[in-house]
Amino acid sequence: MINRRTFGKAMALGAGAAAVSLTGPQATPVVAAPRSGASTSGGTSASALPDIAPGTHTNFGRMRHVTAGFLNVGYAEVGPAHGPVVICLHGWPYDIHSFVDVAPLLASRGYRVIVPYLRGHGSTRFRSATTFRNAQQSAVALDIIALMDALGIHRAVLAGFDWGSRTADIIAALWPERVKALVSVSGYLITNVEAQQEPLPARAEHTWWYQYYFSTERGRRAMEDRDKRRELCRLVWETVSPTWDFDDATFARTATAFENPDYADIVIHNYRWRLGLADGERRYDRYEKRLAGRPVITVPTITLDPERDPFTAPGNGASYRDRFTGAYEHRTLTGIGHNLPQEAPTAFAQAVVDVDHF
Repeated sequence: MINRRTFGKAMALGAGAAAVSLTGPQATPVVAAPRSGASTSGGTSASALPDIAPGTHTNFGRMRHVTAGFLNVGYAEVGPAHGPVVICLHGWPYDIHSFVDVAPLLASRGYRVIVPYLRGHGSTRFRSATTFRNAQQSAVALDIIALMDALGIHRAVLAGFDWGSRTADIIAALWPERVKALVSVSGYLITNVEAQQEPLPARAEHTWWYQYYFSTERGRRAMEDRDKRRELCRLVWETVSPTWDFDDATFARTATAFENPDYADIVIHNYRWRLGLADGERRYDRYEKRLAGRPVITVPTITLDPERDPFTAPGNGASYRDRFTGAYEHRTLTGIGHNLPQEAPTAFAQAVVDVDHF
């Protein structure tokens, strides 16, 4: 999930850049058109998308697959084949259904929307049984570059949350020529493993309970057990999205993605690697070295903060504002939790359309 070091640093910050406030889960969130204050620079406002209630759609229909790098990637595709491309990237413990309402909204504006399962999730599979089940941040980012290459996509708008935000941030930072614009929930999530060694305030550490659980063999065994895994993931949903009234069917649709044979290995490696408890691969060292320097992101960007997410730091994005040097806007969604695209699909899709007009 979110970079714990960035979160901890922001705990000490007071009020920062101005934010655009959106409505909560009791009504469909609506993006305010004007952009103002220190959060804003450049751009042209797009017309408003039609409001839809979260949960309007439940599936993507037929899934597609493509060989890309180390993976055979399972992905959903919605919209015209020759439209401008938006790639939506999910987090943990979620899957492509986080964008099940977002994708048709964007498709209605002529976008070709690609929603891939990340490695270890859903129908995405490693091509070789001997490939190390590595979930370090640069490996996941290069999966998306490989997917773009396999689909013949040179540039796309990238939009994500959680692991997806981190992945999109990395691509925008290291390969800006591949990114037309960026929507990043929770802002700048690129991980510095060395910085992760510093302890956070106790309340912030408590929020990361599962990260420490995954550092133990008990945690690994829980993730390998189907029932315990589902129970743990559902608990995370409930605690990080306290206002989201999802039903059993909604969770069950996503939980099928946890049945991937590599799911436990990928999840455990990701969280252990972030804490410096698991090694990555030398092939990615050059990328990790650059990422450790917290490179700036120059592409047009909208950052979104979900106000009810316990990982959202105070300051309206002030802790990461200096990492975005291009056209930029920050928005806070009041009453919304961690799974922002699924809880507030209209607001998320509107951010994609708006940033594409910067």
